[in-house]
Amino acid sequence: MDRCSIYGCSAVTFFFFFLLVTASSLPQNLEPVHHNKTGSGQINSNSVLVALLDSRYTELAELVEKALLLQTLEDAVGRHNITIFAPRNEALERDLDPDFKRFLLQPGNLKSLQTLLLSHIIPTRVGSNQWPEENSGRVKHVTLGNNNQVLHLSKTKGNGKILVVNSAVITRPDDLTRPDGLIHGIERLLIPRSVQEDFNRRRNLRSISAVLPEGAPEVDPRTNRLKKPSAAAAVPAGSPPALPIQSAMAPGPSLAPAPAPGPGGPRHHFNGEAQVKDFIHTLLHYGGYNELADILVNLTSLATEMGRLVSEGYVLTVLAPNDEAMAKLTTDQLSEPGAPEQIVYYHIIPEYQTEESMYNSVRRFGKVNYETLRFPHKVAAKEADGSVKFGSGDRSAYLFDPDIYTDGRISVQGIDGVLFPEEEETVKKQSSPVKKVVQPRRGKLLEVACRMLGAIGKDSYLSTS
Repeated sequence: MDRCSIYGCSAVTFFFFFLLVTASSLPQNLEPVHHNKTGSGQINSNSVLVALLDSRYTELAELVEKALLLQTLEDAVGRHNITIFAPRNEALERDLDPDFKRFLLQPGNLKSLQTLLLSHIIPTRVGSNQWPEENSGRVKHVTLGNNNQVLHLSKTKGNGKILVVNSAVITRPDDLTRPDGLIHGIERLLIPRSVQEDFNRRRNLRSISAVLPEGAPEVDPRTNRLKKPSAAAAVPAGSPPALPIQSAMAPGPSLAPAPAPGPGGPRHHFNGEAQVKDFIHTLLHYGGYNELADILVNLTSLATEMGRLVSEGYVLTVLAPNDEAMAKLTTDQLSEPGAPEQIVYYHIIPEYQTEESMYNSVRRFGKVNYETLRFPHKVAAKEADGSVKFGSGDRSAYLFDPDIYTDGRISVQGIDGVLFPEEEETVKKQSSPVKKVVQPRRGKLLEVACRMLGAIGKDSYLSTS
């Protein structure tokens, strides 16, 4: 019995020892293993990401690595095909604004750099043979980074062989093709509006902080001249200018060209020249407003004039007609001296208005008349078809592309027509015969009575004689 108990104890001890050894030999992590196709180990050498990193687009590949987007792109390739629009190296080396490139490479602007790069990628496979036809118009594709950002694919009119994404031409269609995606080479960088606005905001804050704060000048209402600055009453920096914008504008193209802004006077709290340059670049990158940009820069000196006004503290809202509307202008409308300036002046409002503020105004008041730089003409706005309509009759235009550029000083709103002021009707005065009314003279009665008395006296004198 003692022997059996000893043997029984030994068997139980041996059984527990066996369980302990078996448990220790098992792996510590007993979670189920998932075959993740998006991991870095699953990306093979035939992937489109490997082709991008080992392609001629070295500048774009370097930015992708600096933006820490490799893992994000690997996850996207594991789920679906992608299409990459890769700018050529020259567009990122020489053609890109140095200040903008410096802004993208700053560590604090990593989010802007990621948004910029992901806006060049769409989560689907679109080859050159799948491009929309010329008659079908533009086709939208949501980008990989943000559902609110889209790329417009189209073909140029008149030549269906040229492929376009937004306003950039595809220089190398189907340059690199892989099973999980493909790469198209484009001529320049695509800059989203949100990234451009972040860059403009940072630049404006930096320019304001670098200027010595000084107050705005005061105007004597009796003489309409500037008062001498007094040390007692200081006006905060960046205050609205005291002079009306009519007094600050240049004489006009018929008298003298607009003066170029100086290196920066004591009242220049804003870098108007840089802000006007940014909004013109935004028009060119946005696409469809090249004619207006050409008039502002090449045909007239209005860009310089606008930069001077913004530097003085004025705010402007530009109603920008698109290229299709500008193409409808006739030679007679542009041939007169100063005609381009007068047309553009009528499209500039000396207020800061956005699409939301203008729409709320016309919804509340019905019809709103905005002052323009073409004095004394005003442009009328009203609500129509859920949008803002400017002008009336055949010379009307709708708000077509809202908030193309907004930086707090300059606002650009795209419209689909060219506006003209209403012609002043000259009323011809009809010549009508004027009836002359003879007023009775004072003392007429007295004169008649004297004559009667004189006649009676004469008769009595003759009868006595």
